Amino acid sequence: MRRYFYISAIVLCLAGCKGGKRENAVQTQAVTAAPAVTADAAAAPAEPVDVVLPGTPEYDATDFVLVTDVIPEAILEIRYYSTFNFVGSRIDGYEQPVALMTKESASALKKVSDKVAGMGYTIKIFDAYRPQKAVDHFIRWAADPADTLTRRYFYPDIPKSTIIPRGFVATKSGHSRGSTVDLTLFDKSKGCDVDMGGSFDWFGDESHFDYAGVTAEQRRMRNLLNKVMREAGFHGIPGEWWHFTLNNEPFPDTYFAFPNSMASVGR
Repeated sequence: MRRYFYISAIVLCLAGCKGGKRENAVQTQAVTAAPAVTADAAAAPAEPVDVVLPGTPEYDATDFVLVTDVIPEAILEIRYYSTFNFVGSRIDGYEQPVALMTKESASALKKVSDKVAGMGYTIKIFDAYRPQKAVDHFIRWAADPADTLTRRYFYPDIPKSTIIPRGFVATKSGHSRGSTVDLTLFDKSKGCDVDMGGSFDWFGDESHFDYAGVTAEQRRMRNLLNKVMREAGFHGIPGEWWHFTLNNEPFPDTYFAFPNSMASVGR
C-alpha cells in the first residue's frame, strides 16, 4: 500500500516564530553534513538485534509514568506516532501519542518545566521513551535504499546509505532505557516554538549543539535549554541540541520493549 507523507498541516503547527533565521521547522536548504556523535550512536554501537519476549524485564513498565501526569503543562508533539518523521509513517511501538519516562527522569523534568514557566516558556516534547521495536523499525528503514519519501525534509544532502555508518540510527537507543527526552521550548507569549536555528531530527550540521551558523538569539536559546536541563540533572550530546538523558538513570543497561501507550503504565 502506498504511504502518504502528510506535511502541510504539520508545517503550520511547527512553524517557528517569524523574524528569526528560519520561519518553518522544515529545512530544505543545503547544509554540509558531517559525521557527528548522535543520540543513537551515543547509546550503543551497532550490534545484532536481540529478541525480547513478553514477560521479561524489558516489558516491565512498573517504574514508568505518563509525563503529563507529572507535568500537566507539557506540550506533546510525539513525532513517531505521526507521519511527520524521517521514516514518513507511524513508527512501530507507538500506539498512542503519549510520553512515558522513568519516575526519576519525569520528576527531574518537572523541575525544568517549573523553572522555564517563570521565564514565559513551556517544554514541548517530541519523544521520550522509545520501544525497542521502534528502533528496529528505524534500522529496517535505513537499510532500504529505495525508500526516500522524506529525504527532502530530513536528509537532502547526505546519501541514505550513510545514515547507519554515521550513527544517525543504531540498533540500540538511549531512549529505550526510559530516561531520555527530546524537547524544545515553547514561547507562551508568541504562541510558537522558540527558534533554535535548526529542526528536530534534521540529519546535518545544524543539529549540532555548537553549530556556528546560528544567530546570537538562537545560540542564547540553545544555551538556555541546555542550562536548565543540566541544572535539573540531565546531560546532552554534541550532535543533537534537543536530546538529553538523566545523569543517574535508573536503568542504564535495560532497553525496554513495552508499547508506548497509556495501557503500559496501567492507565
